[in-house]
Amino acid sequence: MADKVVATYYYPPMEVAAAELGQIAGSKLDDDGRNKRTGTMWTASSHIITAVIGSGVLSLGWAIAQLGWVAGPAVMLLFSLVTYFTSSLLADCYRSGDQSTGKRNYTYMDAVNANLSGIKVQICGVLQYANIVGVAIGYTIAASISMLAIKRANCFHGNGHADPCKVSSVPYMIIFGVAQVFFSQIPDFDQISWLSMLAAAMSFTYSSIGLGLGIVQVIANGGMKGSLTGISIGTVTPMQKVWRSLQAFGDIAFAYSYSLILIEIQDTIRAPPPSESTVMKRATMVSVAVTTVFYMLCGCMGYAAFGDAAPGNLLTGFGFYEPFWLLDVANAAIVVHLVGAYQVYCQPLFAFVEKWAAKRWPESTFVTGEVEVPLFRTYKVNMFRATWRTAFVVATTVVSMMLPFFNDVVGFLGALGFWPLTVYFPVEMYVVQKKVPKWSTRWVCLQMLSVGCLAISLAAAAGSIAGIKSDLKVYHPFKS
Repeated sequence: MADKVVATYYYPPMEVAAAELGQIAGSKLDDDGRNKRTGTMWTASSHIITAVIGSGVLSLGWAIAQLGWVAGPAVMLLFSLVTYFTSSLLADCYRSGDQSTGKRNYTYMDAVNANLSGIKVQICGVLQYANIVGVAIGYTIAASISMLAIKRANCFHGNGHADPCKVSSVPYMIIFGVAQVFFSQIPDFDQISWLSMLAAAMSFTYSSIGLGLGIVQVIANGGMKGSLTGISIGTVTPMQKVWRSLQAFGDIAFAYSYSLILIEIQDTIRAPPPSESTVMKRATMVSVAVTTVFYMLCGCMGYAAFGDAAPGNLLTGFGFYEPFWLLDVANAAIVVHLVGAYQVYCQPLFAFVEKWAAKRWPESTFVTGEVEVPLFRTYKVNMFRATWRTAFVVATTVVSMMLPFFNDVVGFLGALGFWPLTVYFPVEMYVVQKKVPKWSTRWVCLQMLSVGCLAISLAAAAGSIAGIKSDLKVYHPFKS
């Protein structure tokens, strides 16, 4: 029973036999009794692009700067190819058995539970929820830095660039945390229909502004900066060069991380023919190609504009000072995007803990009961839900105050999630699903890919931890 805990509590069975609903209703339903799905390759591609292009794009200029004009784009291309390949393997796991008629798996954890067993399912659940906690911390840091950047941009504009304009990020983290406490109490906030469209608009807004400012800066410089090997020894020590290069791998991995939601996106595609996996593979190819081109432009233009001095966050590192209002718009877009993204990522963890608690203490009025709260109208509030979600937001906010290092945290999150969630589990599920013979050529190649990506993830994690350790030497918690 323990090895099924994640799937059982968080993903309750939702299948209904279409035959039970009658032939008339069945004509409007898919083979699992749910409303007919209408998604196509293009809608799936747009969902992936919306999910992938986020705040991670802002660190790519810095990542390319550590690696240089040769290794930087090459590593980005390598991650895009690995992401496409493993996403294709994962797409084959949407249905168990036959790709057109097999039982559907609605989520990443459903697919893991259907194909793997025992400790692997538990480990995947722990990693998935640990990744959610990490992303919540990362988003809090990124949002506060953007709010801080708005304040500093206005300060620089009014007082001149010589003014240090020192401002603490702590109040802005508290503001973001208070907002998340409020939004986390709204039932099904992540399911609000316009939220995805707003997030897409915001992410393209700030990404495009960053790209545009980079191009303008290159033109103003009269050419491109940078070197074939990246940041030069002398600007940093040899050991710093090594650690920062490894951290750059984590930053790039974070920018491509979307495997956890691939199955959910695939579940929107209309029924065969062609099979959902066939359509999803095409959608993945289109979206990864578009994303890679966009990333190459943003990353390379950031490096070309600033060379070795490329900031860790293109829009908050103040490589640009003017037009200050455009920087304000871009950073405001980041904050709006991250407010919604925080909830979208955290809702699965919220739901898992609440369902576990309800099963563990079904008789407790604190856990299962509701209290009426009179505001503008009467609202029903579950006390456990309010307490647990508030405690989670407070905890992630406090950790963010202690470790407000955007690049280091992004690199560590990328390293933490890349190998297990993007490579290992998709490979293991594919081997089981397709019954790949052990020690066959295909099996050996898949294992070599997995081991190689594990080495990259460990190295990137080491680089990010070294960066955090270095930053902590000069950082004063709750003051800087």
